[in-house]
Amino acid sequence: MHGNELLLTILLTLVPVVLALGAVASARQPGERAWRTAQATTTGGLLLSALLLALSAAQWLPAVSGAWQTAPLQLIMLLLANFIAFVVVRYSATYLQGEPRQPRFVALVQATFAAVSAAVLSDHLLVFLLAWLAIGLAMHQLLMFYPDRPRAALAAHKKFLFARGAELCALAAFLLLYLHHDSARISVITGAYATPGVVLSATEQAAACLLALAALIKCAQLPLHGWLIQVVEAPTPVSAALHGGVINLGGYLLLLFYPLLLHSTPAQALILVVAGISSVLAALVMTTRISIKVRLAWSTSAQMGLMLVEIALGLVELALLHLLAHSCYKAYAFLSSGEAVQEDLQRRQAPGRRPTLSQWLSAGLVSVAMVAGLGLIVVATSDSTAFDVLSPWVLLTLALTVLLAERRSLVAADAGGRFLGLAALIVLAYFTLKSLFTALVPALPHTAPLWADLWAGLLFVLLFAGYCLQRYGLHLGWVQTLNLYCYAGFYLDEWVTRNTLKLWPHPLPDRIRAKQLLTTSREGSL
Repeated sequence: MHGNELLLTILLTLVPVVLALGAVASARQPGERAWRTAQATTTGGLLLSALLLALSAAQWLPAVSGAWQTAPLQLIMLLLANFIAFVVVRYSATYLQGEPRQPRFVALVQATFAAVSAAVLSDHLLVFLLAWLAIGLAMHQLLMFYPDRPRAALAAHKKFLFARGAELCALAAFLLLYLHHDSARISVITGAYATPGVVLSATEQAAACLLALAALIKCAQLPLHGWLIQVVEAPTPVSAALHGGVINLGGYLLLLFYPLLLHSTPAQALILVVAGISSVLAALVMTTRISIKVRLAWSTSAQMGLMLVEIALGLVELALLHLLAHSCYKAYAFLSSGEAVQEDLQRRQAPGRRPTLSQWLSAGLVSVAMVAGLGLIVVATSDSTAFDVLSPWVLLTLALTVLLAERRSLVAADAGGRFLGLAALIVLAYFTLKSLFTALVPALPHTAPLWADLWAGLLFVLLFAGYCLQRYGLHLGWVQTLNLYCYAGFYLDEWVTRNTLKLWPHPLPDRIRAKQLLTTSREGSL
């Protein structure tokens, strides 16, 4: 190993090692010192990650260094994970003031993100799997930070079982790939599928399907989503770490092995059907929720489903952009959830007006004209493949239609020009960012099958129709019935919970009733 490569390997190894050492030190220190240690280690991890990404951008790094991968995908994920850790630790230092178990909490947070850093950098199947297992075990302890909460205990129990199931799927897939390629290096395995026209054997098809199944379970797709909704009982920083960083690893698994996935029609079909339906249903259920944290949890399930659909369609650059944007937004949304009441009051002061049919039609025509105009310009002036898959543009067109049709409110009744400019800016920003992220993911010539594109487009149309019915059709009896099923989450989690506890019983803490607590407190004061 040359001196430069040795130095690079040391720098890469330092990121998870610093966080792991910080976790060990914080567990043995009093509260204030534990937080200072955690702030120092997360700052160091963030700076090292930024330095490594800068070196990669300057093309001073090889694709692989020792046991680590240093491609842009890995380094971007590393920077994202350490940024989330940095933010969560600083927020938690104030949030958990007075909590007697602060050292335990801060140690677990650092241990979790040390394992995340090792997972995203790993170029070895076994190291990746062990890091993934460590993430699940550390996150389980964080979810059980308040073990006397029944819903938290139930959610942690279900997540523990589902996570082990996902890890078994990944282990089986890794074994099949290792036996087929006679190598445990991830870069070697994925490199074998980097050319078009590869015909997969039955072993490779099974491995691709197992990886798809592992990602679906890890990303809390229906019907195995209930634990994600119930973990809101955990402290808010835990929710931010989970939704902003950890849950994205299912998507990262598919981004890592997407050259294999894109050659497997059964794996793509599995993802498109399960994740596509989950995304639509979770988005509709989300609109019926009142609790801001529960709404955010359902939103995460929907967003993860959409991201997996993007990967299955071959839109890996869009999936990476989606992953980064969702992580940062969801971490911010959870950490600022205490301001939800004030934000809701502000929205109520500016109630919207119901759009007329002509407004819907005009908004739709303007949206179609914007997207189609951009498409004509791109096709005529470049060889970009941005419009080879049309379903994402269908989704963008429908989103712009809603934005423009619902632009009128009692506060901004004449803001049509401003909203039109905003819509044009959204279209340009979407195309620009999509093109930019294309350079960050290794190119693999791939065209999504027509059936996959049509299926995704149909799902987006159904989502748009469901949104309109929930918002403007609740006076209809059958829409009210549908809304009740949405509010109940289609009773999927109840069915899964009942069968999970039947197959693997788990004692739950007794529910604490407020009257009993008040009586006990009065008796103690006497």
